[in-house]
Parts: sequence; structure tokens; C-alpha cells
Amino acid sequence: MSKPLDGIRVVELAGIGPGPYAGQLLADMGAEVILVNRPGPMGAIPNPANRGKKAITLDLRKPEGATIVLDLIKTADVLIEGLRPGVTERLGVGPDVCHDLNPKLIYGRMTGWGQTGPWAKVAGHDINYISITGALGAMGRKGVPPSPPLNLVGDYGGGSLFLVNGILAALIRAGRTGKGDIVDAAIIDGTNSMMSILHMLSGLGQWSPERGVNLLDGARPYYRCYETKDEKFMAVGPLEPQFFKEMLRILGVDKAEYGSQNDASKFPEQHALLEGIFASKTRDEWSEIFDGTESCVTPVLTYDEAPNHPQNSARGGLRKQGPFVHPRPAPVFSDSEHDPDFHVPSANEAADAIFAELGYDAGKLSALKAAGVTP
Repeated sequence: MSKPLDGIRVVELAGIGPGPYAGQLLADMGAEVILVNRPGPMGAIPNPANRGKKAITLDLRKPEGATIVLDLIKTADVLIEGLRPGVTERLGVGPDVCHDLNPKLIYGRMTGWGQTGPWAKVAGHDINYISITGALGAMGRKGVPPSPPLNLVGDYGGGSLFLVNGILAALIRAGRTGKGDIVDAAIIDGTNSMMSILHMLSGLGQWSPERGVNLLDGARPYYRCYETKDEKFMAVGPLEPQFFKEMLRILGVDKAEYGSQNDASKFPEQHALLEGIFASKTRDEWSEIFDGTESCVTPVLTYDEAPNHPQNSARGGLRKQGPFVHPRPAPVFSDSEHDPDFHVPSANEAADAIFAELGYDAGKLSALKAAGVTP
């Protein structure tokens, strides 16, 4: 069976975080992704986000390195780069040069702040990008500093996923029109987009800018985590009345005694009640009690416990190969090959095959190595 992106060639200029993950998602869906690593120690570190890719090491600071990338661009459908605005132009592989060679090319640009604006060329990381969108300020408990949500919201949610979304849309249009595009994927833009629900609720008067007082930020006794007897946690989220009622039944709590689900004056008392109940048993004991029930109560697992959960196991969601646990490609397609390529290439693993395809003979390759363009 084929994969959705079979026949699509992607050239990925090595970077960190959201760019490599975007390349991984495209490779998981069948694209041929040629990863252009930089010389130096970073390229030598195995990165599970490079699974299924073909790797070559080139020094793009040398004109010959840029020329090799442009040779690859001639037969590519997509380029991904995550450098600061203007860097690929200085290296000689900017969008204008690439589109002169390949007008149908989709040029994907992944940055934190975007290609324009007063901060476009300023350094930053995930925590900085989401800090100006309101996302970081909304996370955590009242009266304490905001809690960074790892780098899942900005780098991968607001970054990688929106870059891939833009690339796929641009590929469809290029197939119709024969014209390529530049996809300017900024983490702040993607994160702002994901904040739509909070802006909507705020406009309806149903969400406060104050942290830790809202429906989904831990302020409600029925939507938060509770510590168990063994100092682990259960996630409690029965928002709907029928699920809430079922949770109380399983816990042995009288609904009349508990009071209204949404009576804010009762929240401290209700929280203390649930806190005491969940502290009476271990996480695994509660997991068994709530397993398969319509109560929206589940165990909080660590990332190394996750592969062994029955639901993850049933879906084949996490697989061990070598030193890495690899998530199964998502989403799952009904008419596509389901056996992903989890091989993580070394930094220059596919160089010989790539140079052979480009028609570089032994003499030319020796000259490139002597000049330090490639190892």
C-alpha cells in the first residue's frame, strides 16, 4: 500500500525543534525528506525527529554547498528552513533563487516571530513566543507564576503543525496552478490561532484574563488533577452533568450532600472533599476502579509509563526501537501503509546516493571533500 505523500520530495535545512518535527510529519506520511545537516557536533547527535529521512552533511557557508542544495531544489516539491529571516538569502538559497530554478516549489519558513515585524530577527524560544500570545499567561494556578507547558504549545502546536498545514495546502494549489508559494509559519501566529476558543469565551463573558479562575484551568473541582495515596495523580474532567454524576456515584459521594456542580461558593469545600477521597487510594487502584467508566477520570502517567497503557498499546501508539520510543505516525489513514520507517540516519548517511543521483563523479566529490564542503 502507498502513503498519502508518496512522490513528494522535501529538502529540509537542519534546525531545531519545530522544523525537524514538521519534516518528520511529512516523512511519516510518505514524503521523501532529504535532511541537509550542518558540519559539526549537532549533526552527529541522533534525533528521533529525523526518522525516515535521508541525511547529507553540507557546509552552506561555502558557495559549493549552496550549489548542491540548489541542485536538489530542481527536483524538490518543498523546502523547509527554520533559520532567522534573511539567513537563507545570505547563503544563496533564498526563495527568489529557488523559485527561479523551480517555480512550483513550496518554500516553508519556520520562525518564532515571523518574517516581518519589529522582533522578526530577535532571538527567542518557545516560552518567549507563547508569552506574547496570552497562552503562557493563562496557564497555571492563581497567585503563582505561569507554568510553561513544555514546548508543546508553541514549537510543535503553533509551529510545526501550522507549517505542515500550510505546506499541504500550498501543494494542493501548486498542483492546480503550477505556481509555488512561500509559507511564512510563525509560532506566534499559530499559537494565536489556537487561542481562538479563549478569545471567543472572553467575548461572551465566560473567561477571565485572571489565571486559575476559569473552567479549564484548574479552578473547578471537577476539572483538575488530584494526588493519590502513592503521591501520583488522577486527572478529573467530567464537565458534563451525566459524567459528573457518574464520578460521584463511583466515589460514593451523595449528590445532594456535594451540592451544585457549578456553585463557586462551594468550590473550596468540594475540592477538599475530592482531595481527601483521592488521597485514600493509590493511582493504580483508582485506575482500576474508573477503567472503562463514563466518568472522565484517568491516571496521570509519566512519559515512560505511557507505552504500557492498554489504550496506547492497542493503538500501537508508542514503539521502542533502539534507544528511542517512537510515537506512531498520526493520523491513521484507512488506505495507507501502516509500517513507518523509524530508522534515524547518521549525519551523512545518504551522501553517496544523493551525489550519485545528482551526477557528481568521483573527481568532483573529492574536490568537494578537500574544500570542506562535505565530509
